[in-house]
Amino acid sequence: MGKIILVTGGARSGKSTFAENLVSRLGTKILYIATSIPFDDEMKDRIRKHREQRPSFWDTLEAYKNLDIKIKEIYKGHQGILLDCITIMISNILFSNGDIDWNTCNMDKVNGLELQVKEEINKLIKVSGEINVPVVVVTNELGMGIVPENRLARIFRDIAGRVNQQLAAAAEEVYLVVSGIPVRIK
Repeated sequence: MGKIILVTGGARSGKSTFAENLVSRLGTKILYIATSIPFDDEMKDRIRKHREQRPSFWDTLEAYKNLDIKIKEIYKGHQGILLDCITIMISNILFSNGDIDWNTCNMDKVNGLELQVKEEINKLIKVSGEINVPVVVVTNELGMGIVPENRLARIFRDIAGRVNQQLAAAAEEVYLVVSGIPVRIK
């Protein structure tokens, strides 16, 4: 049976580098799940830098939804899976639901979107327990700053915080990375 290892930390904390080093210890046959969508030049540059940082011989899956189905189809033969990252996955799910006026949308709509995110996370947790490959999951720790003034930022922070708690509860190991230094917290 597989296990989840959660790696969290702030932006540019070194969490992806730590997660890559962690999963590379599992072997050379690694499945890297990239949840980013290259929608502008900044994101394209970020994706390029991540590609250059990780070994070119790792297999890459670019996806952010239905990961349970996709993982079941291709995990065999891999010694580890690295999913980077949950917060980008959440953004993609939120923004794939059409043009929403985040300043005026009602909480029923927001709660429905959060349910979609949580369903994807539940499916990821379930499949991680069913396969015999460790799954290293990277996420951002967003709750250490002030309450954002922007409604969308508050909605996003709240959903990400609850999802991180859900993943941490299911994980066998949890690491917090600060200034490039990992600290095991579970």
